Amino acid sequence: MKLAIAVLTSVIVSLCAATVHADPIQIRFSHTVSGKAPKGQMAKHFKKLVEERLKGRVEVKIYPRSLMYLDSEVVSALQEGKLELAAPALSKLKRLTPKLQVFDLPFLFKDMAAVDRFQNSPQGKALLQATVDQGVLGLGYLHNGMKQMSANDPLRVPEDANGKRFRIMSSEVIKAQFEVLGAEGVKAAFPDVFNMLARGKVNGQENTWSNIYSAHLHRHQKYITESNHGLLDYMVITSAEFWQNLPADIRVELDQIMAEAIAFGNQVAAANNDENRQSVIDFGHSEIVTLSDQQRAAWELAMAPVWQQFANEIGPDLILAAKSYNQ
Repeated sequence: MKLAIAVLTSVIVSLCAATVHADPIQIRFSHTVSGKAPKGQMAKHFKKLVEERLKGRVEVKIYPRSLMYLDSEVVSALQEGKLELAAPALSKLKRLTPKLQVFDLPFLFKDMAAVDRFQNSPQGKALLQATVDQGVLGLGYLHNGMKQMSANDPLRVPEDANGKRFRIMSSEVIKAQFEVLGAEGVKAAFPDVFNMLARGKVNGQENTWSNIYSAHLHRHQKYITESNHGLLDYMVITSAEFWQNLPADIRVELDQIMAEAIAFGNQVAAANNDENRQSVIDFGHSEIVTLSDQQRAAWELAMAPVWQQFANEIGPDLILAAKSYNQ
């Protein structure tokens, strides 16, 4: 009897020790930018909070600057269990659901406050769950900001874009946006934009103030039109299977940490865009073109056919819902 109790006690002690010394859950976070960019700072803040609250239970490893995967590769990597977190541009997720193309529509949102209202709405939150059947779960939206157009000639009216070549993200909606202006959208990775402008392979591009300044694009663009015509945002995504199979207490804590990290990243993005806009002005190479109400209305009218072109793919009700949050 004593021997049996001793054996049982030994087993219990061993199990407890194994629990205490179990290897931490590994979370690999792949993204495409530097640690100084809003997305990079968000990732580092997430790691910091995890280390503070889940020390020894969860370990986060960050792979910036596409050291692990390109944005075009992360979805497959998540589905195959090769990483746990990524934050690709919303445009890169179209193959999972065409509904996410709503965020690429030109002149859909009047400002970032409208974007926030939509993303926090029932319709916006539903989009985070729209890809679960394909093994990908959205954990939240991460901002970059509103896009501006630039070129070496002033872009004041839609006709000014006619015949020009603009670098664009890999998005059929954005490609169509320039086609209706009589321009060509040239798909290329973001790290290639600087050299494309320097060598004259494209005449212009569209981007946020923070991207324009951080990538030094303003050095090769004489005019930047403050159009705020489109949105550049990301979705923080994970493997649905990985997230749902986490211990319940850890998953709850990680959900909260992620919400806090995204809020932090969005604050950084807003501050960066304001600061970088002024930095571009201070650099003195680019003239900022401010659109009058009449000019802006002309751009909106010129790009309006894009909404109709993609209405069936995206869903007319979703487009109207997004537009309603401009009020």
